[in-house]
Amino acid sequence: MTRPPVLVLTAGLGTRLRPLTYVRAKAAVPVNGEPLAHRVARWLAGNGFADQVFNLHHRPASVAASIGDGSGLGIRVRYSWEQPVLGSAGGPRHALPLLIDSGSPRFLLVNGDTLTDVDLDALLRAHEESGALVTMALVPNPAPHKYGGVTVTADGFVGGFTRPEETGAPWHFIGVQVAEAEAFAGLAEGVRHESVGALYPDLMRRSPRSIAAYVSRASFRDIGTPADCLATSLALAEEEGSHLVSPGARVAPSAAVERSALWDDVSVGAGARLTECIVADGAQIPAGLSLARCAVVPAGSHVPAADERVEHGLLIRSLE
Repeated sequence: MTRPPVLVLTAGLGTRLRPLTYVRAKAAVPVNGEPLAHRVARWLAGNGFADQVFNLHHRPASVAASIGDGSGLGIRVRYSWEQPVLGSAGGPRHALPLLIDSGSPRFLLVNGDTLTDVDLDALLRAHEESGALVTMALVPNPAPHKYGGVTVTADGFVGGFTRPEETGAPWHFIGVQVAEAEAFAGLAEGVRHESVGALYPDLMRRSPRSIAAYVSRASFRDIGTPADCLATSLALAEEEGSHLVSPGARVAPSAAVERSALWDDVSVGAGARLTECIVADGAQIPAGLSLARCAVVPAGSHVPAADERVEHGLLIRSLE
């Protein structure tokens, strides 16, 4: 099956992932030692998608450094720069010139902050057969109190979207979809637009068969919050072998690091203890400090939010 180009959405601010996104873009955060964007690019490359575009806004260098031009994965990677950030529909509109320059009328659209093993061939076939402008990959909603929902009609099209904790929407969008370029072409260029929040409902009002549903039992792993990021990293460490501690981290022999992720240039002093923590680039854990269930970054000039604190030059947020 012909592989269309892919746009991976990596321009977001990563607000829910703070304070980790004070240091890196969300898509550059290591998940069991591998930057999320690189994991997504590698998965796509393994499925034959050789033309990939990543959109950039927040801390763009951290994303680009993790992927480069794609040659290390045997693919071509290009970047769509956004200033300001343009949203889940404005971003694809801005990237259209890169996505259609090969002549493809459609593209794959992948959120850069989730991991899945959805069958991409089956998704492409479902889209082709549906005649829809967009086909969204859905799974049974794993946590309706946490995730918004999607309703699906008897003939397999999306009927609407709900907010978390609303009833009547048993399906969850896992961040992978196939789109026709024309779905986004009518939007004003350089203006922020949202897909689920605005564009898709508008398309559905024009035609109830605009947005198709592809329902499967694919896996879905979230990286939305520091707690999600650690849980996913720990699960992957069990499957892949642990790569939680960067080779560039320095841990004193008398320190204890348990079920924790240490990024680049982290140092952990003598007698310190870390339990289920994420410690970001450049953080220095002083001797004797004990932390549990925390995300930690260098404080720098950051003013702590209400759920953050500063100690020993570190900005700390509980994972709870």
